[in-house]
Amino acid sequence: MSINITAPLTDEAARNLKVGDRVLISGVIYAARDAAHKRLSDLMQAGQPLPIPLDGQIIYYMGPCPAKPGRVIGSAGPTTSGRMDAYTPALLDNGLKGMLGKGQRSQAVVASMIKNGAVYFAAIGGAGALLAEAVKESRVVGFADLGAEAIYLLSVVDFPAIVAIDSRGGNLYISGPEAYRKDR
Repeated sequence: MSINITAPLTDEAARNLKVGDRVLISGVIYAARDAAHKRLSDLMQAGQPLPIPLDGQIIYYMGPCPAKPGRVIGSAGPTTSGRMDAYTPALLDNGLKGMLGKGQRSQAVVASMIKNGAVYFAAIGGAGALLAEAVKESRVVGFADLGAEAIYLLSVVDFPAIVAIDSRGGNLYISGPEAYRKDR
């Protein structure tokens, strides 16, 4: 059974999610990758306004493929989240409530998630065409000059993900292999 959640996330919604929960995300999320994160970091350090709100938001680590005629977006699969780890604690300190991608996160990111009551969702790598079906709107809202690495606003309905790290530090990348070893 999946839990329906709405983005942006409330503090309560983020705290109620537990590692291993399957979720269907609906609402507005933002797609941003490495270059956009660097620019967001530079703007925060300079005290400049950001092109997107951070409070309660979910950032999806994804660079969309071009859309085919009649489609909103091309393949929309996750990219490796660890490449954003250097920038993530500052984003979390400024209100970011969720991240969506694939792969493990650093201890610094997990500690910041616990401090800020945030959650990390994992999406299925290699299933970008399927994930794109949940995207109902896609448009550039920041750093357009970066092309596929620009910041995109995505309106999603029932975007499937799993809680990989919860706001208490429960971590599927640790508990999953431990459970597997116990079953052997």
